[in-house]
Amino acid sequence: MTMVRAAGSILIALSLAGCAGGSSLGGSAAPDTGMAGRWILAAPHAPVCGMNFAGAPGARGGTVSPEGGCPEKFFMSRRWALDQGALVINDENNQPLAKLSNAGGRFEGQSTAGTPVTLTRPTPPPG
Repeated sequence: MTMVRAAGSILIALSLAGCAGGSSLGGSAAPDTGMAGRWILAAPHAPVCGMNFAGAPGARGGTVSPEGGCPEKFFMSRRWALDQGALVINDENNQPLAKLSNAGGRFEGQSTAGTPVTLTRPTPPPG
């Protein structure tokens, strides 16, 4: 009887510890970068372009509105999603335009055409 109680207590303790933990069995979650707002997309030998990301706080996806002058096909950007720790930007047909990795407050990666791209927050003007 004592062995059953001990086993039951251990099972309860492990269950409670699992509920309190922040990680899931599927791996580590992507850091919450707060995607909503204006970002700047840059690629070598191309003008930078503003991209406005929309989504609920903590959302894993949402919409993108490019401002114009974007390199390659980024003017067709319509959706974004955080997928397995990476930011994926898709066009209106939900075809990927780029896959970017979080690099400490910014994103770096490549377009589907192989061009290196970065996505950063605009620098606020000096106050």
